[in-house]
Amino acid sequence: MPPEFPPAFRQTPPGPVVAFILRLGKALHQYGTPAHRLEEQLRQVSERFGVEARFFSTPTSIFASFGTPELLQTSLIRVEPGEIDLERLTLLDALTYEVIHDKLSPELGTQRVEAILQAPPRYGLLVTLLCWTLAAGAAARLFGGGPREMCVAGLSSLSIGVLDQVLRRGSRAARVLESAAALLSSVLAVAAASIFGPLSVQVATLSGLIVLLPGLGLTVAINELATRNLISGTSRLTGAVLVFLQLTFGVALGGRLAGLLPEPLPPLSPSPLPFWTVVGALVVVALAVTVLFRARPEDIGWIVTAGALAFGGARLGAHGLGTELGAFVGALLLGMASNAMARLRNRPAVVTLVPGMMLLVPGSLGFRSLESLLARDVVTGVGTAFSMLLVAVAIAVGLLFANALVPSRRVL
Repeated sequence: MPPEFPPAFRQTPPGPVVAFILRLGKALHQYGTPAHRLEEQLRQVSERFGVEARFFSTPTSIFASFGTPELLQTSLIRVEPGEIDLERLTLLDALTYEVIHDKLSPELGTQRVEAILQAPPRYGLLVTLLCWTLAAGAAARLFGGGPREMCVAGLSSLSIGVLDQVLRRGSRAARVLESAAALLSSVLAVAAASIFGPLSVQVATLSGLIVLLPGLGLTVAINELATRNLISGTSRLTGAVLVFLQLTFGVALGGRLAGLLPEPLPPLSPSPLPFWTVVGALVVVALAVTVLFRARPEDIGWIVTAGALAFGGARLGAHGLGTELGAFVGALLLGMASNAMARLRNRPAVVTLVPGMMLLVPGSLGFRSLESLLARDVVTGVGTAFSMLLVAVAIAVGLLFANALVPSRRVL
């Protein structure tokens, strides 16, 4: 039970506790924590120290008010949406646990948060670029591509990874990454089809952009809307749609520029590959996502297992129930397995949940929908967009059911 504090203490929150809460909230937000999980984590810390507090999170800000309604102290933290870093989220979760259970003071907790933020990344540039390449090549196989599509997609994704590292040095230049990447992927796919022979330009282009597709952001947005975080969910949903539009514009521009190249040969059906290549591609994608989301090496086996459950459950469910309900089955199995693993290992469920969701998210459907609309195929585009939303809703509902059936001991 949290200790009782005198009324004066409740009206004037202690500075070290407030400092720890604010720094922890900014760090959790920086590494991709959804609004409902972030607010719940900060609420638990404030209750532990008897501080009356209220929190409100959006994709670009955190509002935190401390004290009674007539004596509020309100802080506004402006934050930029950051990249998911599963190792740092794990360390922050363990740190929060130590502070809540009196194993660490709030003052030392704030210092530890800073140390976690300042730690160098676990994976270097070469390993990261290799995983960009492997993720795209394996995704091309999962999309039904053959060896040519896999090679072109891997080359496109490697080029986009290098472009990402270059543009990241300037905040203004980084804003054109999606459009520039889509332009590059489209031109490379058409050029490869013109020079090296027939291949599926659509599969190669889509797979080359797999790391940038905002399917995960779309699913998180639907999940936030389902948990009644309407402002955060709506903002995140708008951001995901904007990324889809930027990618589609880049592909359209790339297609126009590629018209200057020799006309590509008509695409042929990809060379049939044995089924074990799908299993291998699934493992490769899970390994690549582990690095791209910066998870710890000891979590790789658990991430691969969770990804296999999600992908297998979605495929089996789709055969009997359709694509949308198949996504629900995959998300349900993934959520239950992640929560069970979290209880078993005393670790955050997001360590296996987020990478597993990458095998379920409907990013490719959204991209194909906008591509159809751009080609004036309105019926197909609207139908595909509706399917994308249904899949996103099915994933969010599956995760909600999983949390109800197998609750996790931790917030994250």
